[in-house]
Amino acid sequence: MRLLIVRCAVSYAGRLSANLPSAVRLIMVKADGCIAIHADGGAYKPLNWMNAPNTIVEEPGRWTVTNPKGEQLVIDLDEVLLDVTHPLGVDPGLSKDGVEANLQELLAIAPNAIEDGLVLVRREYPTGIGPVDLLCRDVGGRAVAVEVKRRGEMDGVEQLARYVERLDLDGTLRPVRGIFVAQVVRPQARVLAEARGLHWVEVDYDHLRGLRPDELRLF
Repeated sequence: MRLLIVRCAVSYAGRLSANLPSAVRLIMVKADGCIAIHADGGAYKPLNWMNAPNTIVEEPGRWTVTNPKGEQLVIDLDEVLLDVTHPLGVDPGLSKDGVEANLQELLAIAPNAIEDGLVLVRREYPTGIGPVDLLCRDVGGRAVAVEVKRRGEMDGVEQLARYVERLDLDGTLRPVRGIFVAQVVRPQARVLAEARGLHWVEVDYDHLRGLRPDELRLF
């Protein structure tokens, strides 16, 4: 992990154009190449970012970050106040709470609850930046990455988008669809998912529990 505190101006050119005037900001560069630019506020959400994979070209006073789609993030460095790098090692991953873990297990048993004809390939499929909850195939044989959350927030959508980008690098899987699944998907998360080309689905946890093949049921 590389952390920089710099006075910088930022411009982005891609799906739209955006500019940040010169100010002191934090730049985070992760080992996988993901880069995020933060202000001193706004909780966890960066002012601008570019997900891996991408290429970072460092020149005196300027960084140019380009992803495979041709989108560019240009950072003009006026002053570098701090520049430190520290290896974080392998992260053990998120330990999910009971409901979320059970929800993933139940959807692995009955993936058709997400979409008709969906077939499970593997749970916790590795992507290089962490495992996606479920990798499935749809009725047309296309690979589908499924991320499962108890509450559907915007950060979960961004997480799924990163997984889909990584999986698309695998010629045996490409093109990969993404489906974001939660008990409740927030309106902002729905909008973001659609903007990222992802689908979203709300599922009923209690109903899924009734679909367990090893559970006695009264009819």
